[in-house]
Amino acid sequence: MQSNGMNNSNGIGPDERAQAKTAAIAVQGLHVRLGQAHILHGVDVCMARGRWTAIAGPNGAGKSTLLRALAGLLPHDAHAASEAPSPMPQAGQVQWWGTPLQQLTPRQRARRMAWLGQNEEAAPDLRVWDVVMLGRLPHQGWLALPSHTDMQAVEQALHTMRAWAWRDRLLGQLSGGERQRVLLARALATQADLLLMDEPLMHLDPPHQADWIAWVQDLVAQGKTVVSVLHELNVALMSDDMLILQPGGRVHYSGATQEAATHRALEAVFDHRIAVEAMPRRADRAGGAGDGEIGKPRWVAMPV
Repeated sequence: MQSNGMNNSNGIGPDERAQAKTAAIAVQGLHVRLGQAHILHGVDVCMARGRWTAIAGPNGAGKSTLLRALAGLLPHDAHAASEAPSPMPQAGQVQWWGTPLQQLTPRQRARRMAWLGQNEEAAPDLRVWDVVMLGRLPHQGWLALPSHTDMQAVEQALHTMRAWAWRDRLLGQLSGGERQRVLLARALATQADLLLMDEPLMHLDPPHQADWIAWVQDLVAQGKTVVSVLHELNVALMSDDMLILQPGGRVHYSGATQEAATHRALEAVFDHRIAVEAMPRRADRAGGAGDGEIGKPRWVAMPV
């Protein structure tokens, strides 16, 4: 992610415009209005491909609205003036891999992006297997039966989310956490290059939150791009990059999560009621360190 600095009001400069052509997501002059409320104001940001970006900020900063705009789920006018009222909810431009969203067909978008919304509705009378198979629809022909590739993708996704045992149960019979894991499996089954997830840890207990983190890190290692809205700041601090929104729907800061400037910006946007501190952790064996050695610090947000 390209760092735009505090109070991003000057737009994307020449360097950022050049990098936007190779970024997974590039946003320029994004404004979003819902009814009479102006939710997002002039958002300019680039999100690098093959990295995990966490969107953080106080309640009401526009995090979920921004994610929906990135997904192309809001009607928009790409040519509207930045501050002028527009008949469409969204103005500005969102690009995926250098291509404006409006130039991609719905099928192209659905194949390249997997979506998980907050409190997402799903038919409770569908079997778990069928819910996850919905993630394969962009790859199937009209009224075509699932292919062997589709079946393999669904099975793999269910195993990854530890939901295979429920494949024949109805979604409505599951607990909130189990249901969330099924919806995550549906997103995984799409096998998209870009995953956008709004509060994906909702209803998940700590062990399954750890599973989600490991899954995201594995996807990034494969070259996938993940963008997630997270209220769990300690999980957000494990991401590669962080986009911090401030109340009023403006970018407060964007940059690499491990940078001290990002930590200071996160503290500031929460009115210094948190402090980001380093918590040393033991290096895992895969990293080549022996048992008992101290690895790179993990950052945590502590209340003050």
